[in-house]
Order: sequence, then structure tokens, then C-alpha cells
Amino acid sequence: MADKPAIITCAVTGSVHTPSMSPHLPITPDEIATHAIEAAEAGAAILHLHARDPDDGRPSPDPAVFGRFLPRIKQATDAVVNITTGGGATMTVEERMAAALTHSPEMCSLNMGSMNFALFPAKDRIAEFKYDWEEEFLESTRDFIFKNTFKDIETALQRLGRDHSVRFEFECYDVGHLYSLKHFVERKLLEPPFFIQFVLGVLGGIGPDRENLVFMKETADRLFGGDYEFSVLGAGRHQMPLCAISLALGGNVRVGLEDSLTLGPGRLAERNADQVRQVRQIAEGLSRQIATPKEARERLALKGGDAVGF
Repeated sequence: MADKPAIITCAVTGSVHTPSMSPHLPITPDEIATHAIEAAEAGAAILHLHARDPDDGRPSPDPAVFGRFLPRIKQATDAVVNITTGGGATMTVEERMAAALTHSPEMCSLNMGSMNFALFPAKDRIAEFKYDWEEEFLESTRDFIFKNTFKDIETALQRLGRDHSVRFEFECYDVGHLYSLKHFVERKLLEPPFFIQFVLGVLGGIGPDRENLVFMKETADRLFGGDYEFSVLGAGRHQMPLCAISLALGGNVRVGLEDSLTLGPGRLAERNADQVRQVRQIAEGLSRQIATPKEARERLALKGGDAVGF
């Protein structure tokens, strides 16, 4: 696998960070489209996309908001579009799937279990909130469980995977999530190749330690053999160090302002493309080539950009 070009995913805005955390977080459809296009031009083969309310930046499940930036991205790039099914903390499962069901992308993210997903510690680091909703949103995660039951996962696999030929970025926040994925494989609800995103550093999930990343990979090797590709997402300041380890292990990487707002200590990233260029430099320093969207499609068995609904 080490000889394969590295697939870079860029998660452009997400639903974790709030506008008060960084003035550079893309909020409007125009900002999201511009950041996504720049990231693709910098080398991202996959664009992982959320939407936000253009007026106040809160996470939005509205397919119409997605529809204001998806066609522009498709027109300007050949990158693979990956629409979230994680949505935001306050959304129902139906709301989280609505945009993907409407726009039928090549890929969707799919969290492999329910979990505590704690954002509330970030509240204490914000001196002044730009919008009224932000403080309550962050504090609510102190008593919040992100719900993705086996039934919820089955529903996504059937309604998106079977009905729309969508392939998935399986987001695994802990080792148990790998075993949940294996369960669905054994039930023949999934076919390889599997694209597994190891997510480290979210409070409530596995910690951002090098040993944990190696353990996740060894476990996935044992469960899936040669039927999978792995990528690594390190939350916050752990983004680039864990990406570097993934690249050294022959894996793929995910960067973007959804996962980290910085380029280094005390240095906010102004553009998503800045992080793409930074991780690309690390990859090339390790003699890893960068995968094109065409190569990513072939390796992940995607349906192609001509088969999407936007």
C-alpha cells in the first residue's frame, strides 16, 4: 500500500467549530464553494462537505443550501464530493441524510456508532461569541450522545448505498467501531473496498496517541485484510502529526477546517487549501505521490461524477 499515491480528503467546514473560533471558517455557500475549489486545486481528491446557515453560521441540514454550492464545485473541479451524514449535534437522522438523498453524491461519511461527542470544553476558550446560538450549542454537548444505532446505519446503507450507489467514508472513532463495520460486512450489506477513516482526538472517542493509531490499523488489518484503505483524521493540534504517521504507514489523510483551525501553534489557517498544501508537503517529503480524483475513484470503486444528482 505504501507505493500507492496518498488520497487527500479536505473537510471544508463541518459542524464542530463555530464562527467565533475563527474568522476564516467558511459559512456562506459562496465561501464553502471557494474554499472547496481551492482545496481541490491544491491537491485534495475528495471534498467532505457540510452546510451552514448563511446568516449565522449554524450547521444546516437543508438540501437547498447544499444545492447552492454543489453545482459550482462540480463545474470547477473533478474532485469527489462526499456529503456528510453526520450533520450536526441537534439534527435527527432523517435531517442528517436529507442532503445526500437529494443530491446523490459519489460518497457519504457514515459514523460507525453512537457516542459521547463532547465539544463543551471549547466554550471556555472563547472570550466573546459572535452569535447567540454558539455558547448553548457547545454547552449542550456536555449532556449529548451522537446517535447512530445499528438500525440507523442499516438505513443509510440501504437508502444511500443500495438505492443511490453511494460509497462510504466509514468514520471510526474507536476500536469498537471497526468491529461494528465488520458486522455489516459479515451480513453482506457491504462490498469492498472499504474506505475507513480513523478519527482520533475527539473527546468521547479514542485518544490522539501514536500507539492508538497503530492499534487501529493493526485491528483493521486483522478484520479486513487487503479489502480496505485507511485514512487518518487527527482533531485539532493533532492533525498534522497523525497525518504524518498515516503517510509513513502507507495510508491516506484528511485535513480541513472541520478538523483543525490551525497551521501550527497560535497560527490560524486562513484557507482550507493551506492545510492541503501543508500535508502535501509532508507526503512528498516522505516520497509519497498524491492521488488524483481519477485514481481515488478507481481505488474506492466510486460511481463517477456523471452519476451524481447535482
